[in-house]
Amino acid sequence: MSPSPIRRIAICTGGGDAPGLNAVIRSVVVAAINRGWECYGIRDGFNGILFPERYVEGGVFRLTRERVHDIGHLGGTILGTTNKGNPIHFPTRMPDGTIGEVDRSDEILQYFALKELDALVSIGGDGSLTIADALHKKGLRVVGVPKTIDNDLDKTMTTFGFDTAVAFATECLDRLHSTAESHQRVMVVEVMGRYAGWIALHSGIAGNAHAILMPEIPFDLDRVADLIHHRDADGHLYSVVVVAEGAAPRDGHTELQAPAEIGHAERLGGIGERVAKALQERTGKDTRVVVLGHLLRGGSPTSFDRLAAMRFGAAAVRALDEGLSGVMVALAFPNVNYIALEEVAGRMKAVPMDSDTLQTARDLGICLGD
Repeated sequence: MSPSPIRRIAICTGGGDAPGLNAVIRSVVVAAINRGWECYGIRDGFNGILFPERYVEGGVFRLTRERVHDIGHLGGTILGTTNKGNPIHFPTRMPDGTIGEVDRSDEILQYFALKELDALVSIGGDGSLTIADALHKKGLRVVGVPKTIDNDLDKTMTTFGFDTAVAFATECLDRLHSTAESHQRVMVVEVMGRYAGWIALHSGIAGNAHAILMPEIPFDLDRVADLIHHRDADGHLYSVVVVAEGAAPRDGHTELQAPAEIGHAERLGGIGERVAKALQERTGKDTRVVVLGHLLRGGSPTSFDRLAAMRFGAAAVRALDEGLSGVMVALAFPNVNYIALEEVAGRMKAVPMDSDTLQTARDLGICLGD
């Protein structure tokens, strides 16, 4: 039996923010309105439904052409976002005073039925798409849009936000070369990426880094120190090292700012300081660390990310119009594909060891710490 016609859809953005979110929102809204549908935005992931009392204008609000007409170039998301409060595993204080998890997903479904919302476009990373898959399996019509600056979502060639993050990281590396050379220093630059090294690898090559340390390759700092000594011997008295936040030494562990807790994943960070200290001890050179962190998430999206975001948004509406549900839109150049959410949920795309980009780094003599 064919699905019922769509009249109203909702949009939510979850997880970390990324340049291009507003472009997706605008694309979904315009493409939907052009089909005669109404659009509604859910604030802060699903908090707009679960905690409507927090919002003066209401936790769910109408998205019109006027509301989205000039947001495509803006960073962030007009809907707000959160990486806490997964409705499937919602953190709640239990009767005995401890913090436990409860499933509040039925409240989401009840809200959609009450407000006669026919479908959801869920824009997010692995966590958000896993939630979307669970809601789909409970009967909600859902289409996912992949979002992460880390580019670690499976089944899509790239995600919007990644190009912007790499472009900014590359610009920072360009600037750091001149100050590193002027002071004959080693500069260690820590970038985001969680457990995938895409940002580190791409920006490191584009920004002419001399070493790139990434989660996929456990590193030996003696190798990096040897590179620095060789550069000094050749008269190149400075070095630039890029390290992904999830990178770890062969005989060590990933650095954490905060461990995992109920309702929130562990927070990575600190590996840059650790690497800088160790390299200074090994080389005797003045070594400084720069943590780009959330700077990579901010700012206007590049033209590539704007176009990718708009393609994703329009494709999500087309998928709903074609009666699809439980799928994610994915870039497979030159087209957009539809991939089952269950094939994406809970899976991570790491940099493959046979990657041409990785081989390019090796061919250029960049040290990968192995």
